[in-house]
Amino acid sequence: MTASQPAAQTGTSARLKLAFRPLPVPQVDVRGFWGDRVDAVAAKTAGILYDRCVEARMLEQIDPDVPSPGVVIPFHVSDGFTARTVTTQMFWDSDWGKTIETAAYSLYRRRNPELEKKIDAVIDMYGKLQQEDGYLSSWYQRIQPGLRWTNLRDCHELYCAGHLIEGAVAYYQATGKRKLLDIMSRYADHIADTFGPEPGKRKGYCGHEEIELALVRLARATGSDRYMKLAKYFIDQRGQQPHYFDEEARARGADPKDFHFKTYEYNQSHRPVREQDKVVGHAVRAMYLYSGMADIATEYADDTLKVALERLWDDLTTKSLYVTGGLGPSKDNEGFTDDYDLPNETAYAETCASVGLVFWASRMLGMGPNARYADMMERALYNGSISGLSLDGSLFFYENPLESRGGHHRWKWHRCPCCPPNIGRMVASIGSYFYGLADDALAVHLYGDSTARFEIAGRQVTLVQTSNYPWDGAVAIEVGPEAPVTFTLHLRVPAWCRKAALRVNGKMLDLEAATVEGYAAIRREWRQGDRVELDLEMSMARLFANPNVRQDTGRVALARGPLLYCVEETDNGGGLHRIALPREARLEAHKEPNLLGGVVTLSAIGSRAETENWGADLYRPQPPATQETKLKAVPYFAWDNRDPGEMLVWLREG
Repeated sequence: MTASQPAAQTGTSARLKLAFRPLPVPQVDVRGFWGDRVDAVAAKTAGILYDRCVEARMLEQIDPDVPSPGVVIPFHVSDGFTARTVTTQMFWDSDWGKTIETAAYSLYRRRNPELEKKIDAVIDMYGKLQQEDGYLSSWYQRIQPGLRWTNLRDCHELYCAGHLIEGAVAYYQATGKRKLLDIMSRYADHIADTFGPEPGKRKGYCGHEEIELALVRLARATGSDRYMKLAKYFIDQRGQQPHYFDEEARARGADPKDFHFKTYEYNQSHRPVREQDKVVGHAVRAMYLYSGMADIATEYADDTLKVALERLWDDLTTKSLYVTGGLGPSKDNEGFTDDYDLPNETAYAETCASVGLVFWASRMLGMGPNARYADMMERALYNGSISGLSLDGSLFFYENPLESRGGHHRWKWHRCPCCPPNIGRMVASIGSYFYGLADDALAVHLYGDSTARFEIAGRQVTLVQTSNYPWDGAVAIEVGPEAPVTFTLHLRVPAWCRKAALRVNGKMLDLEAATVEGYAAIRREWRQGDRVELDLEMSMARLFANPNVRQDTGRVALARGPLLYCVEETDNGGGLHRIALPREARLEAHKEPNLLGGVVTLSAIGSRAETENWGADLYRPQPPATQETKLKAVPYFAWDNRDPGEMLVWLREG
């Protein structure tokens, strides 16, 4: 067994026959658009994450050979919530877990002995810190000893474990080193001994979901069905009565109602998960929960979970999602408010939430190719998530508004630094989102220069994808099996594409007849040198919001292929709110290889309301004069990488 070939599954084969699994990162090499971004993370972001964790004193907290740093970040205290129980320092282990995961995939991409040595040292510290029974939490061992498992609602204990588990799996797959995997397996064993339906075990689950999807990854990597069953337990137990968080609060002498957000909708534990039909609460928690639910639905062929997930998906995508794939409009709960409440300038749209949407969508694809999920995964990937990382990989957005007066910029670090390593690990592992492998099928979810290596029907196959996507829609795929092999190749036809054509070895196929749920299915005996060509018209589009979205009434957004666009002051001058785009204006696309790392821009002739002749009046009965102006739009993900200034996604239509 090599690092790129996780251990075989045990005890789950009967329920996995139709499941589509992502290919591990070491089995996919990406180039082109995503290759540039992975290189930026490997060259800069991964090292920055480590260095800034050290600067924040996170290393002191996990190193048992140095004195405990104590409370570095103050506890959270607010009106009506006087219990001093919450501080972002409690989840420093999660930041280390995501940093290790980012480093792991970066080390696979690009050798960096210095960074690898640093990460190995961090892993050694966790090994020393781990208690004899397997328990491992730097906060509850070094800062608040004696309080473990007393406040799952607020204190992120299992959430931290989940991120460390994910880091362990990634480090093993990318480097072949299993020390952290063994450490976290022992911790997962301890968790399984502590929680579950059996008599004498705690009936709890985490206030911040994450452990569920992490345990699925651990089960797949180690072959231990115990971790899969534990993940299923956490999903099944959530929201059951008597409510665990109420009982837990009483056990520690607290009033269950003394809860900052006053409702269990905040952490999606207000109902059992199969009864939930509305996306509510903290956006990142919701996305992680639904990701875990989708994993369990796939692994156990659980249609009751699938039905609930489809309800929740419909609710999110028809009432509460930004056009960029951003979600969670409110900073007050870092999450959802009312249906169609999608303010642009004050949009919270946390980077982690879009990353979480990518996780959820990709896991829905485990149940089979369906473009409604892959299209949304693509939108969130290319827009709402990677906007959170500067082009050079050094600066980060926490919030991702769709409008700025010029004061919103990426920052170096944050007192709650969850987003930098989250976007870092997602970009570094992007190859695992490209493809899904089943027993006798391979699904291509994303397009772009890449090489995939996999085994199907007992044959080794190399698949080489050549494309300048997302700037161009021509995709060529060469299939190279070591010997002839029969399987189905599923190719996504994006919903944004108005016209597409498909050829195999030069012969045109009936694309409409071959397409099911947005994927063209080609089943044949594949031989060395077989070539598939998919041509996707990279059309430009005007997008309009549901009339119930009051903030976007009379406004239009621009898109080309999977990319959403915005206008910036540096290209268009100030006062972007005064620009209008007539419906009849012609849109033009321009390749600009020397702009923002090489992009395609959009341009059109619009109008701008004049201020010069308005005078001093605040109001008057005559409208302002207008003048013709040429507007230029750039991909939303690339904004705020040049001179600071205003930005706008939704333009006035006029």
